[in-house]
Parts: sequence; C-alpha cells; structure tokens
Amino acid sequence: MKIAGKKVWYLEYILIIVGTGLMATAITSCFDAAGMVTGGFSGIAILVKSWTKGLYGDGIPLWVTNLVLNVPLFLLAAKIKGFKFVKKALLGDLSLTIWLAILPAWKLSGDFLLVALYGGLLQGIGIGFVFLGGGTTGGTDLLAAIIQKYLNHYSIAQIMQFIDGAVVVVGMYVFGVERALYAIIAVFLVTKVSDGIIEGLKFSKSVYIITDKPDEVAKMVMEDLDRGITGISAKGMYSGTDKLMLFCVVGKKELVHLKEKIDEIDENAFVIVGDAREVHGEGFIEK
Repeated sequence: MKIAGKKVWYLEYILIIVGTGLMATAITSCFDAAGMVTGGFSGIAILVKSWTKGLYGDGIPLWVTNLVLNVPLFLLAAKIKGFKFVKKALLGDLSLTIWLAILPAWKLSGDFLLVALYGGLLQGIGIGFVFLGGGTTGGTDLLAAIIQKYLNHYSIAQIMQFIDGAVVVVGMYVFGVERALYAIIAVFLVTKVSDGIIEGLKFSKSVYIITDKPDEVAKMVMEDLDRGITGISAKGMYSGTDKLMLFCVVGKKELVHLKEKIDEIDENAFVIVGDAREVHGEGFIEK
C-alpha cells in the first residue's frame, strides 16, 4: 500500500490487524451471541461452542476451535504449496485468534435483523481491510485452495461456497431455520460490503497492462500469481512506436498484489482494470 506514491509496508499489517479485530467483534458480539452461523471456521467454532456447552463451562471458546482447525491446515498448505503461499494468511489467522481470545462479547441487539445487519457490516469491512492488506484469515479460503489442487475442475470460489453452505445448513439444524435465514442476510451483506471496500471487485478482474518491461511483468504474473497472461501487439498512435500490451484475468484478492508488483517493476506502467463478469477456463469457472 502506498501514501503519496511511496510504499508504506506497515500499513498492510495495520489493515490486517484492524480488519481481523472488526471480524472478531462481528463473530463474538453478533453471530455467536445470536446463534447465527454464517459459514467458515468461525461458524464451525460457534457450533462447537454450542455443542460443548455444559460439558466445558460455557463451551469451548471460539479462539480455541479456530486455532485447532487452522494449525493442521496451515501445515498441510505449507507442505503442498510452500510457506510463501501461507505466510500472510498465517498473520491474519493469528491476529483473528488473538482478537477472539481477548475481546469481550457484547450483545449489541436482541433483534435478529439488526444483528445480521451489524454483523454483516462489521465483518464485511473487516474482510475488506484484510484483503487490502494482502492477507487472508486461513479458514475455508485456505481449505478450498488445497482441495482445488486435487479437484481442479472446480474453482476455489465454488468449493468455498459448498463448504460455507454446508456449515450454514448444520447451523440451521442446531439453532433453527429462522436464525439461519437471518444468517443468509448477513452472508449477503458481508459479500457486498467486502467487495465495496476493495473497490467493488467481483470474483474476477480483466487487466490490460502497457509497460516498457513486458517480459518482467509477464514473468511475475506467471510465477507469483500462477496466472496465464497474453501479449497483444499494439501501436502507440501518438508516439508511433510498437508495443506489447499484456492481458490477464485475476481473482479479486490477487488484484491488489498484482498492481503493487507492477509498480515495483515499472512505476510508469499504464494499467486498465475492468470487471470480468463470466470467466471460463483453468482456475476459474469450468465450461
């Protein structure tokens, strides 16, 4: 992230820490307090706490379940995809776990609709901040990335939707249909708000890059992001010079990283970003 054109590395970590704090507030003070399961490992943690209530005080704390689920997942992901793949997700997960452990739980409202709105807004902003910081919080994001390596005919988004949907369905049987319906409202709001925070990104973005260093940028896209990229012959009508314009399609979480890397390689590069509303092919939706 940059201020006045200069990269300020610590802002990314501040965004991740603040974002996970907002997420933890939504989880503890909204969703857990109201018995709403919105998917993900946080949803599983709420279920585990409910199932163990009476057996272990008020139930196994949310942060314990979150940590227990993520530790083997990170070890597996590091082994399969390498530590570079998981290092920022590790920061996000540790930060979220600490927030879940230290934050007190406030019951913000007894109205389920208000809880869904407050929780969806807080978690959506939190997730948006974490993504802007270039991180994730592990959980179903990381699990879906691992599964997709072996089921590559499905996209990561499709696998995440299935896992989160299954968690919500279990929550419906534990807490009732009414709360599950309100949880769906919260999930919808989380998606919309987080997308709005990171410049309204959809699942995919089409990116055109005009640079004097096309080979270096293309290598970065293929190696760092593991995405394909196409060179298109173009001509600058003002300068009259031939250029190689690059074109690629990336996921919303990858866009921030892509722009920063392009700036590092060529700060004068011209980058155009547009919505790719439907993408077929490897790494995206299958035909």
